[in-house]
This record gives sequence, C-alpha cells and structure tokens, in this order.
Amino acid sequence: MRKLHDSARGLILGVVDLFYPLFRRFMPLQTFRYAACGGFNTCLDIALFFVSYNFILKKQVIHIGFLSIGPHIAAFLIGFCITFPIGFYLSRYVVFQETSVGKRKQLGKYFMVVLGCLFLNYTFLKLFVEVFKWYPTPSKLVTTVFVVAFSYFSQKNYTFKAARV
Repeated sequence: MRKLHDSARGLILGVVDLFYPLFRRFMPLQTFRYAACGGFNTCLDIALFFVSYNFILKKQVIHIGFLSIGPHIAAFLIGFCITFPIGFYLSRYVVFQETSVGKRKQLGKYFMVVLGCLFLNYTFLKLFVEVFKWYPTPSKLVTTVFVVAFSYFSQKNYTFKAARV
C-alpha cells in the first residue's frame, strides 16, 4: 500500500510540477500546487454535480421518510462524498507537505473546514437556486468561487499550518 501511495504521490507531483515553470513569476510553488490540485478537485466536483443532478437524480426531489431533499442539494452531497477524501489526500500529500500536525488531528481540522465549506455551499445554492431562481449548474459555479477562497485560506492557516522555526 505504501508503494502505491508513493507512486501516486510521485506521479501527481510530477504532472503538477511540470507546468509550474509557466507560473513561477506569478505565484509560489505551494500556491500553484493548491490551485492545480484544488482546480482538479473542483472540476471533478462540478462534473459530479452536473451528472448527478441531470442523469442520476434526473432533477427529481429525493424523499427519505419525512425528509425531502432538493435535487441540487442531493447532487452537491453526492459530489462531496467523492471529492472529500480526494481533496484531503491532495492537500496533505501534494500541497501542504511541510505540516507539523499529525494525520488524525489534521483530518479532524480538515473536516471542520470542509463543514464550513458545506455550509457555504448549501447556503449559496439555496440562495441562488431557490431565491434568485438561477439555474443549478451556474449557481454551483458561482458558489465555488466563494468556497474556494474560504477553503484556501482556512487550509493554509489552520489545517495544514506549518510549524514556525
């Protein structure tokens, strides 16, 4: 398993770092890695949202006992279940490698930040789709801008904060 992890991490770093020279003048390596990994995970999330909303859920409300979940919220939750572990892996092993926090504690902190992201996603999707009457996929795109900014600063300064020397 360790061999697989090392191979996957090395491959991801190799691909991401291959493009860094094009952006070196604009941002530090860590910021570039965050943008690349976060961009990948965000694109995956939006694709999962689109496919879930349109083809899996077929734009239908989900009824679970006395609870009804709108298809845009259910699609967002489906995407979250897949992108949460991928995002943690990329953040821990590709972006913020020099962290001083143990893996379990870090996972807890990561989860707390992700809960904040969940809250922001839920709130903005509800606002844009149900109040402003925007289409769900563009609403998800606009929501993502706010959530990515919150996530980056929270992960950098809280979850994966490097030790001060």
